[in-house]
Amino acid sequence: MIIGSIESGISYIGSEVMIGITLQDHWDVVKAAEKYKAHVMMLENVCYRRDVMAVLNMVRQGIFGEMIHLQGGYQHDLREVKFNDGVKPYGGGCEMGEQGWTEARWRTAHSIHRNGDLYPTHGIGPIAHYININRGNRFTNLCSFSSKARGLHDHVVKTCGKDHPNAKINFKLGDVVTTSIGCANGETILLQHDTNLPRPYSLGFRVQGTAGIWMDVNKGIYIEGRSPKPHQWDDAKSWLEKYDHPLWARWSKEAAGSGHGGMDFYVVHAFIESVKRKSGTPLDVYDAAAWSAITPLSEQSIALGNETVEFPDFTAGQWMYRKPVFASNDDY
Repeated sequence: MIIGSIESGISYIGSEVMIGITLQDHWDVVKAAEKYKAHVMMLENVCYRRDVMAVLNMVRQGIFGEMIHLQGGYQHDLREVKFNDGVKPYGGGCEMGEQGWTEARWRTAHSIHRNGDLYPTHGIGPIAHYININRGNRFTNLCSFSSKARGLHDHVVKTCGKDHPNAKINFKLGDVVTTSIGCANGETILLQHDTNLPRPYSLGFRVQGTAGIWMDVNKGIYIEGRSPKPHQWDDAKSWLEKYDHPLWARWSKEAAGSGHGGMDFYVVHAFIESVKRKSGTPLDVYDAAAWSAITPLSEQSIALGNETVEFPDFTAGQWMYRKPVFASNDDY
């Protein structure tokens, strides 16, 4: 999905994730945006998830201390999405939806032909804001590993039998793809893509600093010297309520009932307000390129036998001078 607007000669483009397949695709988008002075915003809604933004508020207030290590990913059992009858989104069948549901067609085709972190932006978007990527910091290198691929074949055999035609497909995508990223300011990032095995949904966020840690899987926070019991998790709820981001406090009534727990309201609202104000978007083309490029870079690393590969600087050095703008006090 791509939506666009031209306001008084200024171009605004809102894109769904991702913005490219090959690394060259990403460079092409960046260069085109620079050439035509267009504002390109990837509509990454998880950046606006309520707990994610509360943690951003805590990070910016120094509650976790200096950032050291972060984790995230896309950990979502998609077997019934990748295989359905083309009519029902979750059909539980063994067909790949060639004539049916769009999501099944693209997700399954990529699982057959590609091996890498195919969907990194839900995890990396929030992480990038926590450590000011492209705005005082940047990704420097990347290394990826892929497990063996068994989950989709196992699903077909269990659901429709070993003689089903799709039981003969050699799926290229490893069931769990793990990517490590280094940063200019010394932080480390771990991303995981896990969509072919049975598991509850989780984006697997971990934000760890010199003073404490948040993990979304156990809904826990621990802040040294402030948590009631040493070496024991606090329930994150009270912390997240205390540090609820001002944007959520301001717009939560308007966001109620919108998609994905309200996230969709915020990301679309930010894009539209940028158009109305003729201002830059809070997520820009350099963010989109850096987050989305993890996919072809992870494919490259795996294909090279898990070699570490250099991460391109889409800002051409401007990351050292650009200032954080996402979800600031005067944001919308």
